[in-house]
Amino acid sequence: MNQPDDTALISAALTARSLAYTPYSHFNVGAAVLTASGRIFSGGNIENASYPMTLCAERVALVSAYAAGERTIQALAVVTPTLDVASPCGACRQVIFELAPHARIILLNLNGAVRYTTPAELLPHGFGPTQLTEGEGSAS
Repeated sequence: MNQPDDTALISAALTARSLAYTPYSHFNVGAAVLTASGRIFSGGNIENASYPMTLCAERVALVSAYAAGERTIQALAVVTPTLDVASPCGACRQVIFELAPHARIILLNLNGAVRYTTPAELLPHGFGPTQLTEGEGSAS
């Protein structure tokens, strides 16, 4: 599969990884999104002593883009310090499915392994906005 040049996007994800705040796990993850306007937004995971309050890199990058008014995400790169490429967690998969439904997802590790995927492959049969307007619970 021929992929566009993702050098700048991957570089932004690597930089974000170096800026992650991980005093507890020391598991730095970086993510970067490319928007339709050509802007790149990045984020590293941000841990918290109250562990459930931790923010994953994917969500930090996506929310940064949305906070800047960007609504069309073309690609998302995620870099992890794992032996094989790692998939986003379930919470991130749900957010990706809704905020970046048509994005190319690029999963990488620090050894150069790369896997391309899509939001639908990450979260098959995902729950989204259309389910809120279907069925008995819809207000019609």
